[in-house]
Amino acid sequence: MANVKVYNIEGKEVGTLELNDKVFGVEINEHLVHMAVVSQLANKRQGTQSAKTRAEVRGGGRKPWRQKGTGHARQGSIRAPQWKGGGVVFAPKPRDYSIKMNRKEKALAIKSALTSRVNADKFLVLDQFGFDEIKTKKMKEVLNNLKVNKALIVLDKKDANVELSARNLPNVRTVLSNSISVYDILKYDNLVITKDAVAQIEEVYA
Repeated sequence: MANVKVYNIEGKEVGTLELNDKVFGVEINEHLVHMAVVSQLANKRQGTQSAKTRAEVRGGGRKPWRQKGTGHARQGSIRAPQWKGGGVVFAPKPRDYSIKMNRKEKALAIKSALTSRVNADKFLVLDQFGFDEIKTKKMKEVLNNLKVNKALIVLDKKDANVELSARNLPNVRTVLSNSISVYDILKYDNLVITKDAVAQIEEVYA
């Protein structure tokens, strides 16, 4: 089992933590990780875009001029796609972009992403994380102490002070341990997580 250092919010080492290899030491499955990212981005799409085809545009029922003898190219409708105000050739229509992944595939993708962060030494464990007040400056100091800039902060329980302190930092995102996603893990350079959150993740995915 992998051992990682545990830090406090001052950036000082206060101990070590043994990680469960069933979660943080699996064989990385790049295909499932890719599928999970594509699935998450696709599922965010609303799919409400719509445009009218030539059959749906108002007007254009009469042939604009006779077939032959005018010198013009033959035309059947002023609402054909080549006319201004005409319909769209392959008009986009509302559709469902969502991609389904099996539960076990999702779990393995998350474990693969977590393992990749541990292997790259981008997995920082804090003994505890909490502020007495909402202060963005304080959050910035903690990240500087840990020598990280772009970070995903994983909490074991909802903490408004921490969440609101991180909200104005463009390269920082806070999530609860039960809401982590492969996309977020890979998007941010470092994963900052509390000891209790590690325990919660191991309990779910081990």
